[in-house]
Amino acid sequence: MLNNNFKLAAKTITDIYKARWDVELFFKWIKQNLKIKTFIGTSKNAVMTQIWVAMCVYMLLAFIKFHSKITKSIQQILRILQLNLFEKRDLMALLRGDPIYHKKFDPNQMVLL
Repeated sequence: MLNNNFKLAAKTITDIYKARWDVELFFKWIKQNLKIKTFIGTSKNAVMTQIWVAMCVYMLLAFIKFHSKITKSIQQILRILQLNLFEKRDLMALLRGDPIYHKKFDPNQMVLL
């Protein structure tokens, strides 16, 4: 324990705890914003890769929010994209909430249900 290490100066121990607190705040931010609850892998490379991918997704969402100038939060944008993942729609129309225009079906084409 650092508390019982009398060879280190009090300032050094304080700096170590401050750095540790910064790490805790970083992981809290990751959990809240990048939606990483658990790490898939246990190696350093696996953890770093998962964090990088999540950060890239977050930055893309932030860019979409900035570029589209919509008032929705990044979390709301993410939710809209998750719910419409397999829909073929214009991204900006989707984010604006434009109604879906269904194309008229060709009567000679089979409809899959």
